[in-house]
Amino acid sequence: MDIPWYSLIGGLLLGISATLLMLFNGKVAGISGIVTYAISATKGDTLWRYLFLLGLVFGGWLGAQSAWGEVPKSFSGHSGFYYAIAGLLVGVGTRLGNGCTSGHGICGIGRLSPRSIMATVIFMLVAGLTVFCTVHLLGMTR
Repeated sequence: MDIPWYSLIGGLLLGISATLLMLFNGKVAGISGIVTYAISATKGDTLWRYLFLLGLVFGGWLGAQSAWGEVPKSFSGHSGFYYAIAGLLVGVGTRLGNGCTSGHGICGIGRLSPRSIMATVIFMLVAGLTVFCTVHLLGMTR
């Protein structure tokens, strides 16, 4: 199967999981919120969060095994420090934006939230600017 099909299937699975979580649990599938409240939530509201996160990790691992059989080339060639800094910056941006791309981009836009639509526009503009700067100004490539 060609890689664009994996993206389509992944997007469909994200949409279905976000819809099912909202329908059956009344919760928004924002990963940053799920992680935050998995760590600090009261008893009784954590099991579904841990299962959701376990599914994300296991699903990503399973997808990588079946799709590539090895680590994709786009993930190789950088140090762990590089990814730690990238993860830290994503975390800071998530905190500043009061949510992540899944919460705003998938669930918020689906609910027609003006705040989420604006946040997603800003996410996408910053992502494009980041790619432009790293590839064209700094000369970094995969």
